[in-house]
Amino acid sequence: MKKLNWKRIIGIFVLITLFFSIVYSVFQVITTPMVVEDGGHNRSDYILMLLQCCLGMLVFWLPSVLEKRLCFDMPNYMEIAYFIFLYCAIYLGEVHDFYYVIPRWDNILHCFSGAMLGAFGFTLVKILNDSEKIHVVLSPAFIALFAFCFAVTVGAMWEIYEFVGDSLFGLNMQKFRLADGTLLVGAEALKDTMGDIIIDSIGAFIVALSGYLSMIGSEKYKEFKKNKKK
Repeated sequence: MKKLNWKRIIGIFVLITLFFSIVYSVFQVITTPMVVEDGGHNRSDYILMLLQCCLGMLVFWLPSVLEKRLCFDMPNYMEIAYFIFLYCAIYLGEVHDFYYVIPRWDNILHCFSGAMLGAFGFTLVKILNDSEKIHVVLSPAFIALFAFCFAVTVGAMWEIYEFVGDSLFGLNMQKFRLADGTLLVGAEALKDTMGDIIIDSIGAFIVALSGYLSMIGSEKYKEFKKNKKK
């Protein structure tokens, strides 16, 4: 019996979901007025949905592009986690309003993304470190530090993207406006952005620390230390 390729199945499912979400959001952008009196979604909400779905469709191919450009094989579990994250963040979060419906949905996703990016940075450097073509051996502490910084940097760049999108197009990616249109002020308006960066950092730190402890406990690292002393 042929083994199911879960990476391919989940990837195709997410891709189809994003495609139909784009079609739906385009229709709503055309037909929905700028201001909706009953407190429902207005046109800017659907513009945000369209922007996020298009971005999701674009970054969907990021793992395969990186694999080809950097000539390495990303673990299947990491790609599956990436596809699930896109589905939860874009389809469930934006299209089905989970950011408003499910408490702490945004925090859960940012913790997950911080951990996932930390794992990716850790795996990438470890692959290069273990490569026979590259005659450089990096310490576990440096690899863990790189993984942490990589994840936090990507998280900060995402917050910049949200700020620019909100400023240019009047969107609400930084959630400074409640679902009913109420504007948050002062520290309340900053909580989403700063909370996201802090949670990204926590998730990245947990993965970087776990990876570091795993590496220093490996037989390969112990053997390397013995050879270095000689």
